[in-house]
Amino acid sequence: MSDADPLPISRIRVPKTSEIVADQIRAQVVRGELAEGAFLPPEGQLMESLGISRPTLREAFRILEAEGLISVVRGSRTGAQVHKPSAELVARYAGYVLESQGTTIEDLYQARLAIEPSVVRWLATDRARGATVKLRNLLAEMKTMIDEARYDAFIANVEIFHQTLVASTGLKTLTFLNRILLNLAGKHQVRYQKRHPRNAAERRKSAMVGYRSYLKLVDLIEAGDVEAAVAHWRLHLRNGNATWTGEGEGQRIVDSLG
Repeated sequence: MSDADPLPISRIRVPKTSEIVADQIRAQVVRGELAEGAFLPPEGQLMESLGISRPTLREAFRILEAEGLISVVRGSRTGAQVHKPSAELVARYAGYVLESQGTTIEDLYQARLAIEPSVVRWLATDRARGATVKLRNLLAEMKTMIDEARYDAFIANVEIFHQTLVASTGLKTLTFLNRILLNLAGKHQVRYQKRHPRNAAERRKSAMVGYRSYLKLVDLIEAGDVEAAVAHWRLHLRNGNATWTGEGEGQRIVDSLG
């Protein structure tokens, strides 16, 4: 392009006042300047301090409500209530994206297989951090669930065990991404059990096998036996994946809506 050529010009979009107001409140929530459960000032006070109309303020509120950052009780004398950004909300939306892309259950479990053995290697290599304390406490609770024949509760806590394992690294980004996978996997496992019911004896046997495997993993991590821990957990995940994706289940599309 020569100096004489005119620069391409595109239309500049000027943000609406309601978007600017929403941006300001959103920033305060995300930065922690507005705490979880706090209330914004009443509408009249906000309108006066911001110099905006009621329709503009309510449009800003609708934007923030859609993002799950505030909740507004119509007719209440208190202001809108503040909510911190929710991992569950993001996980739900991520599920919508994966489902719309035709992502299969098998794909979901392969992603878990790619993450967790690396996590186990990390934890077993760095034993001094006391990362297994929460895992042992959780396993004690899960053993009680088996003893009391609360197998649905046990399965729900399997997801929590996997979540706690990854969270033990202290890596927030990895923990967050893994939480999305586990949220979807947990939903599948609940539906799987309804489609493939088992009697109490079978459920107890399966729960005990899982419990002993989790216990062995924690023992190996605490012992610093890195390669044995990684090999054990990779085998555990492959066996688990074979179960949850068996009988045609792996080809099902991720269901984030049910």
